[in-house]
Amino acid sequence: MQVNISARHGHLSAETQDKIAEKAEKLRRLFDRVMAIEVIVDLEHRETPTAELRVSAEHVDDFVAIETSSGIMAALDGAIHKVEQQLRKHKERRRDHRSQPLGRIEPREVEEAEEARDVEEA
Repeated sequence: MQVNISARHGHLSAETQDKIAEKAEKLRRLFDRVMAIEVIVDLEHRETPTAELRVSAEHVDDFVAIETSSGIMAALDGAIHKVEQQLRKHKERRRDHRSQPLGRIEPREVEEAEEARDVEEA
C-alpha cells in the first residue's frame, strides 16, 4: 500500500509527515483492498488548515473526505473518521447484498392466506 502526502501553500516537516502516514495506514485494517492513500494538507489559512484524504481501493470508486479544523492533526483525524464511515458503509452493503434470502414463504403462512381467501369468497 502506498501513502502519498503533499502540502499546498506551505511545507510539512518530516516528523509531521511520519505522523500523518502512521495514522493513514491504520485505514488498511478496515478494508483489505486499499491500494493507495493520498493525503493533501492545505495550509492556505494557517489558523484553519484543511486535510483532504483520498483512498483508492480495488473495484471501487475512490473514497474522499475533506475536513477543516483548528490544527493539522485535528483536521486529519476528522477526515480519517469520515473515510472510516464510508469504508464501513461500503463493507456493510457488500456483506448484506449477498446474504439476503430469496424471500421464502413458510408453508403455514400459505395455508393461512388460502383460508383467509376462502373466507372472503364465501
